[in-house]
Amino acid sequence: MLSRLDEAVEFAENPEPRCPCVLLLDTSGSMAGEPLEAMLDGLETFRFDLAVDPLAARRVEVAVVTFDNAVRVVQDFAPPDQWEVPALRAEGQTRMAAAIGRALQLVEERKAAYRAYDIGYYRPWIFMVTDGEPQGEPPEAVAAAAKELREAEAAKRVAFFAVGVEGANLHRLAKISVRAPLRLKGLNFREMFVWLSRSMQGIAHSRPGDEIALPPPSGWAEL
Repeated sequence: MLSRLDEAVEFAENPEPRCPCVLLLDTSGSMAGEPLEAMLDGLETFRFDLAVDPLAARRVEVAVVTFDNAVRVVQDFAPPDQWEVPALRAEGQTRMAAAIGRALQLVEERKAAYRAYDIGYYRPWIFMVTDGEPQGEPPEAVAAAAKELREAEAAKRVAFFAVGVEGANLHRLAKISVRAPLRLKGLNFREMFVWLSRSMQGIAHSRPGDEIALPPPSGWAEL
């Protein structure tokens, strides 16, 4: 996490409004092998595609949170040209509820920093990718996370998207996410992350509060 001095310098050098995006990535054991490799490859495409757009590179900030038996912030909010794709390992269960809670907390902390330095911001995104459903957590914890998420959506404090890789329980995910979860076609992570990058670029080229049309997810999602 940045120090207060680092934040002051960062916002003084770049007073552009920010578009924060949390990538919430499932690294449970079932993601091991080809799925994880394809996800990391797509993540690099996402980072590069954002970094070559000068305005998006100044406005979009990305954080990466992984979840398996533990929830880890492996990359705090940073512009796309100032972080590298982390090395990830797949293991354990799917502590999804805890991960959603951490992502929401991360977003609120970042928004507080923006407000402290009078930096405008767009509605934050949380973009979750999973091949499963909540595991290793009591039902009450999952219900509480879903409730917190839905309240945040209703208050327009965040926009949450869920993508299910093969094996994901979309029925269960639909009970957590306000938006209908999408199923990834095969391992088309690269196409999915290009879509996410183009969506972020579209937002970055708008004004905070504007409603923009997102590109269709055709090509990577089963509709």
